Amino acid sequence: MARIPESEVERLKKEISVQRLAEARGIKLHRHGADLLGLCPFHDDRSPSLVITPAKNLWHCLGACNMGGTAIDWVMKAQGVSFRHAIELLRADYFPLAAAPVQPVKQSTVPKLPPPVARDADDRALLLQTVDYYSRTLKQSPEALKYLSSRGLQSSEIIDRFKLGFANRTLGYGLEGKNRVAGAEMRGRLQKLGILRESGHEHFNGSVVVPVFNASGEVVEMYGRKITARLREGTPLHLYLPGEHRGVWNEEALIASKEIILCEALIDALTFWVAGHRNVTASYGVNGFTADHRAAFEKHGTERVYIAYDNDEAGNKAAAKLAEELMQSGIECFRIEFPKGMDANAYALKVKPAAKSLGVLINRAAWLGKGQRAAAPEPEIEPLPAKAKAAAKEKKIEDDVPEPIAVTMPATDAPAVGVPMEEVFSLAAEPEPVAPAEPEPATAAPAPSIDVPVEMRGEDIFIQQGDRRYRIRGLHKNLSYELLKVNVLVSGMTPHGESAFHVDTLDLYVARQRSVFTKQAAQEIGIKEEVIRRDLGRVLMKLEELQDEQIKKALEPEKKEIEIGPEERALAMELLRDPRLLERIIEDFALCGVVGEETNKLVGYLGVVSRHLEAPLAIMVQSSSAAGKSSLMEAVLAFLPEEQRVQYSAMTGQSLFYMGEQDLKHKVLAIVEEEGAHSASYALKLLQSEGVLTIASTGKDPATGRLLTHQYRVEGPVMIFLTTTAIDLDEEMLNRCLVLSVNEDRAQTQAIHRV
Repeated sequence: MARIPESEVERLKKEISVQRLAEARGIKLHRHGADLLGLCPFHDDRSPSLVITPAKNLWHCLGACNMGGTAIDWVMKAQGVSFRHAIELLRADYFPLAAAPVQPVKQSTVPKLPPPVARDADDRALLLQTVDYYSRTLKQSPEALKYLSSRGLQSSEIIDRFKLGFANRTLGYGLEGKNRVAGAEMRGRLQKLGILRESGHEHFNGSVVVPVFNASGEVVEMYGRKITARLREGTPLHLYLPGEHRGVWNEEALIASKEIILCEALIDALTFWVAGHRNVTASYGVNGFTADHRAAFEKHGTERVYIAYDNDEAGNKAAAKLAEELMQSGIECFRIEFPKGMDANAYALKVKPAAKSLGVLINRAAWLGKGQRAAAPEPEIEPLPAKAKAAAKEKKIEDDVPEPIAVTMPATDAPAVGVPMEEVFSLAAEPEPVAPAEPEPATAAPAPSIDVPVEMRGEDIFIQQGDRRYRIRGLHKNLSYELLKVNVLVSGMTPHGESAFHVDTLDLYVARQRSVFTKQAAQEIGIKEEVIRRDLGRVLMKLEELQDEQIKKALEPEKKEIEIGPEERALAMELLRDPRLLERIIEDFALCGVVGEETNKLVGYLGVVSRHLEAPLAIMVQSSSAAGKSSLMEAVLAFLPEEQRVQYSAMTGQSLFYMGEQDLKHKVLAIVEEEGAHSASYALKLLQSEGVLTIASTGKDPATGRLLTHQYRVEGPVMIFLTTTAIDLDEEMLNRCLVLSVNEDRAQTQAIHRV
């Protein structure tokens, strides 16, 4: 069973008030110093023996019970549930459990979480509802998200697209007890489907779950992968629904592309998909290429298969056997070869970036061979009578009139490996044999945009709801889909015509915090809680839209691309071909007011142009104070496009390491005074000589709050441009830079004054 993160347990202990739990049960508490006293609800208490310490959020009975603890212990004692069940009740913000009077606990009176499946659902709907429940559970399970991250699958897109889930034994908490008729019936149906075992335990408990859907959107198979290796001996890491394997994962890839990557396991297939190679599917293990796979390959006309099985003895034998079978069906086969003992996921984690490293292996795949498709047998035609022959002839003439062909391309973003687009269209246009009509797969309608008036003022967001105005601050700090912690101020007019407001900081994804905000805001403004609750729901949905745009913008920064027209391009080429190019550059400097320094100006100009090379120059301008070194640098930099230069007055020691990976590539890094970048000199030297900077640093995981090691990388090459007043220069910098000395003689000074 998946372990509950210690951070989650500590959070519930701190955030769930024992005082509120006691008061919700009607216990009257009286202040006694720093503590609260009341009658203990867990025994026949005549004199107050229940002690609650709000400062520590703990309780203790000094009477017959002699029990105590945290809010979790209170729920366990009051409801007669296990530690795990109490955690799930508190996670679900199940406060109705605190309102009922305490009675001797019976199994039938233990509170339940909201039912995960509907009683009247058929088997197909039951599987879909189970998959939906597991998917919601995954998004709320830091331990499962951490496992996916450790496998390089930290993508919200695959979670939503493929309905990935997590089973943590909580499914049964929402079902009616097995001692009830309805509960026993539902559990029996789930056992028959393979979701529950005969013991009543969840089949996939402790596993990340990957469902497999057919073309109609029905769940036909489920795969579970345990997220921890700390298991009892003999416990399998990989699980499937009982019975024969059914269905083909990501079958839409077969529709979109004639070239398919076939993996041994679903985790490997997800690895390819996340890396951008979307035309991928998977067997169910080395011997898991099923009749459904064969039928799908034949139905969709698969022409080439890249077998990406593990590079071990079992994987190599299975790959060879499968290739022989596929080639007999006329399919061309290739073998993607990983390093010995590795699979796709291990290789992608080892060699980064995965998109590039896996692409290289695909391009280098070993050709295994190609067979010929067996010709379809011609149907035998029985002899027809003379009249029937004449009728058939007339019918053939009518049938020879061509009918318009409607071509429908599948809506998918899966790229075809090496298939030209015109070939894809031609393949899609070929008529196929008429098959019995199948129901269209159910597609989810796009989420409607929340139409509420929004006003942006800097980082403040204002949303108007009737006569109520909401101001939201702090959305820009929420760069994770796991939380939505913001400062919300709601203002309005009371029934007496007075202005009122309520402000609080809360996580809008936590129902308990929303409930508290709703109640207090309604009291302050003097309106119904239902109005605030409805408003807050609309605000939440709108903030999710804004957050989604914000995260996408952060992950995919907009790149400024400068386009030049034909006339500008012609003028540029004319300048480059001019035999007087160097003279014209000097003349342009003179027109800009820079006098003398012809050699320095040309060397500086050539230096900044060298930023396009793989080994650009580095230049340091040396002079005494106020001699014109900064003017020379500014004049040279003025010839550069603004987006091609990065200029600073000073830099801290590690500032270069935390820049964007591509922020400096083929650009000019200009530092006005070398002394201001003294602490960053090591990074500057390394960037100039090696052309890349890397650093490993610790940071917090936004989902769990735990410290993780992050790697930062800044790529060059970069042209470095410095000025300095120092007489003695760093020898290592001298080895890497051209040093220019500014002309400080009397004639140069007089020439400057004349201009």
